[in-house]
Amino acid sequence: MSQEVPEAFRVISWMVPDIMVFCTTFIWWEHIRRWGMAMAPKKATKDDWFQALDAELNKTTNEIEKNIGAQNMRKFELNKTLISDFWKILLKFEQIGIHFAIDPPHEKFARFDKYPFEWQLKDSYNFGEVSQIILTDRTQDQGRVGDTLKARYYVEEGVTHLRITFEYCEGEHYYKYSGWKRIFAQHVLYDMPMDKVDTETIHDIFAGLVKAWYESHLRKNRNLVIEYLKANFQAGESFAI
Repeated sequence: MSQEVPEAFRVISWMVPDIMVFCTTFIWWEHIRRWGMAMAPKKATKDDWFQALDAELNKTTNEIEKNIGAQNMRKFELNKTLISDFWKILLKFEQIGIHFAIDPPHEKFARFDKYPFEWQLKDSYNFGEVSQIILTDRTQDQGRVGDTLKARYYVEEGVTHLRITFEYCEGEHYYKYSGWKRIFAQHVLYDMPMDKVDTETIHDIFAGLVKAWYESHLRKNRNLVIEYLKANFQAGESFAI
């Protein structure tokens, strides 16, 4: 005996495919709606201005620290070269009995197997902290009072420069309120932004200067080095001490 399928069941069976498509479509669009809400820009809050500022300041900090780090490394390497050069010049004059003084002092930057000619730079010395290097002729005759080769760093419009000068005493002058003072002339041997410094050019300058300086001692004629400076380098500012 056959049983008739209830009418309601037949209707539901017929609608099942459509219901499943509807449900699937609904779920799919619901996912899209929620994803869109998640990706949509959030409303600005009162703290958003500081978050943006904080991000900008962090970026600026990183850029400045990177730039300072590069400058410090450049200065470190330049000073290693210049201090070595100044010390080698000192030793060459020492061989003919002409005594120079150097700043920073040699015990800071060098270690010796046999003082003063057998030496090496110290790995532990912070060459980057040196702002000026000075080599002074200690000879007292022929008017040689403080003849000095000097390398120093200075900042102009936010840019660090290296300037190398030679200074020498031209005589003394009496000032009414401060008494006798020594007058020093100056010649600028080299002046360049630190990131454009060429050590080969500096070494060429040193070679010519040291030759004239050395010969002036051998011939006991200080004018040789002064004439060389006047002929080859621009005069800087004179000063009194």
